[in-house]
Amino acid sequence: MSRNRWLPNQHGAWAMLAVPFLAGTFLGHPRWAHLPLLAAWLLGYLAAYHFQQWLRLSRLSRNPKAPRRHVRPAACFGAGALLFGLPPAALHPWLLPAAACAAPFILLNSLYAYANRERALWNSLAAVVPACGMLLVTLRLGGGSWDAGLAPALACLLYFSGTVPYVKTMIRERNSRAYYGGSVAYHGVAPALATLLNPWLAAPFALYLLRAALLPGRGLRVGVVGAVEVAASLALLGTVLAVF
Repeated sequence: MSRNRWLPNQHGAWAMLAVPFLAGTFLGHPRWAHLPLLAAWLLGYLAAYHFQQWLRLSRLSRNPKAPRRHVRPAACFGAGALLFGLPPAALHPWLLPAAACAAPFILLNSLYAYANRERALWNSLAAVVPACGMLLVTLRLGGGSWDAGLAPALACLLYFSGTVPYVKTMIRERNSRAYYGGSVAYHGVAPALATLLNPWLAAPFALYLLRAALLPGRGLRVGVVGAVEVAASLALLGTVLAVF
């Protein structure tokens, strides 16, 4: 299997995986334990992705080799996640129940994969929750409190939940008025909700509203859409680190 088949083509997922993790790390005190935890987090995502692809293809494909090609990556990435995850878990046993909190969302994603509905709106939103919850985990690992992480975690949840309908309006649902209207409505409410978390968050969320309202329908290439989202994610990370 080529390297391209080992790595998923869901490029937007990497920002969602990285930004809350980094925000929690640097809102607290970065420690060496964050490094193996980051490796376990990313490898665990890759293992779950290949497991879900195996589930989907086992049900749909008539070619027995199609699902089989995901077995080795799932096993290798899963083993790597355990290898890197067990040492910090041994030192900080509370990481195990924290990891268990992600299980219902992974199960839901797996059920959607089995039904071949991975692009469903609720499936994507379900993936956002544990990703943003990692901010609480990494902050606590760095000596911070759960309470201190709640507002920045909600800010990440507010942003990344909005990226789900917005990105659909730019690519797969670019001709859907319903998705466009829903995306703009969500982003219209988001600045007010963000202000409740911290008044300074109104600025980036106002920009997210502008991009949701103005960019769909302009025929932007996928690479440009991705670059805009990288910039938006970095803006969120910078703002969260500055105001919390």
